[in-house]
Amino acid sequence: MSHQPAPLTARLRRFPAAPALLGYAAVRLTGMAILAIAATATGKDGLHRLKGRWDAVWYVRIAEHGYGYEVTLPDGSVHSDLAFFPLLPALERGVSEALPFLDAATAGLVIAWVAAFAAAWGVYAVGAQVAGQRAGVLLAALWGVYPTAFVQSMAYTETLFTAFAAWSLYALLGGRWITAGALCALAGLTRPSAAALVAAVGITALVRLVQGGLGALNWRLAAGVLLSPLGWLGYVVFVAVREGSPTAYFEVQAAWGNSIDGGVALTRFVGQQLTGPAPLAGVGLIAALGLLGWVVWLCVRQRQPLPVLVYGIGIVVISLVGAAYFGSRPRLIMPAFPLLLPPAAALARLRLRTAAVVMALLAVASGVYGALTLLGSGPP
Repeated sequence: MSHQPAPLTARLRRFPAAPALLGYAAVRLTGMAILAIAATATGKDGLHRLKGRWDAVWYVRIAEHGYGYEVTLPDGSVHSDLAFFPLLPALERGVSEALPFLDAATAGLVIAWVAAFAAAWGVYAVGAQVAGQRAGVLLAALWGVYPTAFVQSMAYTETLFTAFAAWSLYALLGGRWITAGALCALAGLTRPSAAALVAAVGITALVRLVQGGLGALNWRLAAGVLLSPLGWLGYVVFVAVREGSPTAYFEVQAAWGNSIDGGVALTRFVGQQLTGPAPLAGVGLIAALGLLGWVVWLCVRQRQPLPVLVYGIGIVVISLVGAAYFGSRPRLIMPAFPLLLPPAAALARLRLRTAAVVMALLAVASGVYGALTLLGSGPP
């Protein structure tokens, strides 16, 4: 006599990502609830913090007026909106025009939230393929409690970029080169850190050719590799043509203080903390960087698939070698979700109840930090 599976079990078999998306929703709703409570208690507008501050303002201005806005600071440096890649503002404009009841800022928030779940799904898919179903579910939830995960609920590009990156890596793991290249190109229209994803596609293809010889070369692989840099490269060329200089994009970034200096600015900042009035802050930064290095080593020891490993390390390197404001670096590293695979695998070995308690505590801690940051003056 055969037994029919329970309805819930049957649904989970048809949609195995459901636990990951539910877990991600739970941790992010926890963060948003904490923000709402804190905003009410302090008399501040929490929603405005999500869609109307910092980079979100620049994206909305591009969506509404196109490129061409600049701000000249008292020191004479110029901040140009050409520093911001075009896909998010293009989507904001398209959605706000298609749905007139949404302004561009609200459209950006909706896009970011939809992209957050697409990203969580992709993160789960990669994690499940690398370390198993349970680890994949926990990986998606861990990404949702990353210290700066509050940005995942803002009208920023992090969720959109991570969605493209995760699904591009998933396609690479399955040998779907054209899909991987096309998604990589879209990521390249979203954030400059897509260079790490381009590297993952290119290095994976190169290793395959070295191992398999010319017999491993086919038109799909070649097309995927050629597609992958088109988004990033296309925008850099656009800025070069617009400004009449082949290095215009990098000059724009340098004016924002985001030039590549190999980590000099980071080293100087840590040194200033060590020799300043609060040297323990410098010690804490060194410990945090040491922890980051240890996690990267765990990823290597975990034998993550080559494209996943290259992408994760690439995001870390790009985030550390620039002269960007230190407070933005944790946010810049957030798309490197493969860094969370070792702790996800470790949590997957625990009892379900224990893992749930850990995730609940992390969700509350992440939510409190996000509320303090959003309702304050910005990242410390």
